[in-house]
Amino acid sequence: MVVGLLLAAGQGRRFGGDKLLHPLPNGTPIAVAAARRLRQACPRNIAVLRPEQLELAGLLLAEGLETVFCPAAVDGMGHSLAAGVAASADASGWVVALADMPFLQVDTLARVADAINCGAVLAAPFHDGRRGHPVGFAARWRDELLGLAGDEGARAILSAHKADLRAIDTDDAGCLRDVDTRADLPA
Repeated sequence: MVVGLLLAAGQGRRFGGDKLLHPLPNGTPIAVAAARRLRQACPRNIAVLRPEQLELAGLLLAEGLETVFCPAAVDGMGHSLAAGVAASADASGWVVALADMPFLQVDTLARVADAINCGAVLAAPFHDGRRGHPVGFAARWRDELLGLAGDEGARAILSAHKADLRAIDTDDAGCLRDVDTRADLPA
């Protein structure tokens, strides 16, 4: 089974606070909106958080996600990704989504999961020729993902294996749109 991993351990420094709890115009916290979309695309989902993110953990548990705390997350996204993979080592693959991307369409997430389920070893959406998120990884990358550290995330895998990447063309601009600053939010 392909497992959804919601990486939610970022610091939110450019936002000026815990952006993942910040409400969207409809009142839904950013990370909860991202979690709801991921949950519709994958049968099992795990959120990776820093140990002090107890409020967010409670919200995500209420949304049906498992939570994993990663103390090393302060050292970069690679640690978070490795922690999520370790918590679901029996998965046939992973859809790696970012909690600060609440505008991503469910269909985009589902198409990445379907690509991995149907034999792709790497998959990602492309909008206007640009690679977006989420990124799907087949289980063959388990050892490489478990060995990740620092803030590179899985970029090295994607760069070294471009020929293996199944590109999924989409009109979903949300696959490129994250929330880094308050200016990234709708008015």
